[in-house]
Amino acid sequence: MKYAIITGSSKGLGESIAKLFLESGVHVVGLSRSNNDYLSVIAKENNAIFKHIPCDLEKIESLEQVCEEVADIVFSEETNTIYLVNNAGVVEPVKQSMHIQANELKSHVHINTIAPMVLTNYFLDKATEKEIPLICAIVTSGAAESPMYGWSAYCTTKASMNMYTKTVALEQEELKTDHKIIAFSPGIMDTEMQKKIRSSTKSEFLQLETFQGYKENNLLKSTELVGGVLIDILVDTDINSGKIYNVKDYL
Repeated sequence: MKYAIITGSSKGLGESIAKLFLESGVHVVGLSRSNNDYLSVIAKENNAIFKHIPCDLEKIESLEQVCEEVADIVFSEETNTIYLVNNAGVVEPVKQSMHIQANELKSHVHINTIAPMVLTNYFLDKATEKEIPLICAIVTSGAAESPMYGWSAYCTTKASMNMYTKTVALEQEELKTDHKIIAFSPGIMDTEMQKKIRSSTKSEFLQLETFQGYKENNLLKSTELVGGVLIDILVDTDINSGKIYNVKDYL
């Protein structure tokens, strides 16, 4: 029996990843603020289980309790593999760094950096205790390696997750566990995040017209196409732990 834990499962890439896992017979626990009834239908059609656990990743103080609730579901005697996909993320605040307020920065870092680290740390420890392989992916971005005007918070948090991925992979290699962790850059997709980016002003985000052009010229990839690439990587026995995978190498 295999389980996938997916953050941000109610829409966008998270929804597509959850759907594809369910269609392949992998049970899914979705962490998001709102439920997605469609995924329950997909689960039923494929004799799989979909369990939604309400979770606001900004509220770090309650995240360990959520982890315990998830653990009670996924760590059964029949479980032989667990996937963890840290997909949820935010791009806001999109503005010059000198105009970002402390509360905006705190919220951003909680969601993009602290939450995926808390989740990964918890399930690495629990999976080691239970002797069940954990295969983890953290959704990153090309912005992790390329500074962009107006995206100081986003570029920084994504860069931090790339280094976290490499460091955790190094530790697991030294410990000789069966756990694997990668980062995955999905490229530009047709998502709510892209809509928010296009609603910025040029004074906030200098590349606004470029991103508007992605939509106008039909250059945004579907989340299901990108999600399929990620799942193929995760289930590959030759997965390269610590690697920053990029969807453009596969499409």
